[in-house]
Amino acid sequence: MASLPPVDSVDESHLASVLSILLEPSDVLYSTLAPALAASFASGERFLSYPHLLDAAIAQVASWDPLLRARFIAGHPRIGETRNLSALSVKEQGAVSSVAPTPPEVLARLAHLNACYERRYPGLRYITFVNGRSRAAIAVEMEDVLQIPHSLSPDQPPIEETVSIQPNTEAWRTELDRAVIDVGRIAKSRLAAMTV
Repeated sequence: MASLPPVDSVDESHLASVLSILLEPSDVLYSTLAPALAASFASGERFLSYPHLLDAAIAQVASWDPLLRARFIAGHPRIGETRNLSALSVKEQGAVSSVAPTPPEVLARLAHLNACYERRYPGLRYITFVNGRSRAAIAVEMEDVLQIPHSLSPDQPPIEETVSIQPNTEAWRTELDRAVIDVGRIAKSRLAAMTV
């Protein structure tokens, strides 16, 4: 697992790599977030702690246009993905070999729920602060968010029956705002785990 340098040594040259560890790497993190926060260094501001840095990062993201925020949260892996995960995502999603593996039917259900969610909220990815919960528990949460019956079916309800919410409407932006807040909660949890 990656480690973080002392916060008082973080400068423009370290900022993007530190942010990618805590927030997950994405094109928007490198092209927009890191440069925006690096500009604060040019004005003489320094981050006093990692929580301060994360608060500044999430505040910056929250100020962006909704479509840019959506691109930012897309840097997080889908719940239940098993490939191309960062070491921290593997640990957070319970995909480590030291715990019982997630049953295949739960992974199939999560894949279906992700597809339903992404149809409901075009351009968004379901983000939640897992906080030690199992993937099965997250599947139940996703079903509740989507207001569909609890099941282990890999294809019910049909994706086509999921009603879409138009991007940039109030309901869509509310879900986007919730996801950005959870990205911040995930990052602070990662930070706490790295500093123990």
